Amino acid sequence: MSLSKLQREFTLCVSQLINYAYARGWELTFGDAYRDPRVHGVWGQKITYSAAKSQHKNRLAVDFNLFVDGEYISDGDHPAYRALGKEWKAMHNKAAWGGDFNDANHFSFEYQGYK
Repeated sequence: MSLSKLQREFTLCVSQLINYAYARGWELTFGDAYRDPRVHGVWGQKITYSAAKSQHKNRLAVDFNLFVDGEYISDGDHPAYRALGKEWKAMHNKAAWGGDFNDANHFSFEYQGYK
């Protein structure tokens, strides 16, 4: 599958995850989404806090800040984060949730390659 096609599928799934969260009374704000290579380095290069092979650089990752009852949730073991992660991974065969590697606010698609 082309990167462009996967980016479009990713965008659709992000919108569905946002709707899933709000239907349960949770709220989200965006953290990091796209990481510009002029700031964070090209694929395979690490300049800032961003990983060298971050899917953010491919427009295939987003970090969400989660709020439950108006309270910011930073605990990745919170039931709401776990539910979001489970829902995300069920949406697409390329979906990965950061809660599986100690980064619960991270939602991405796996892609082997770069822009």
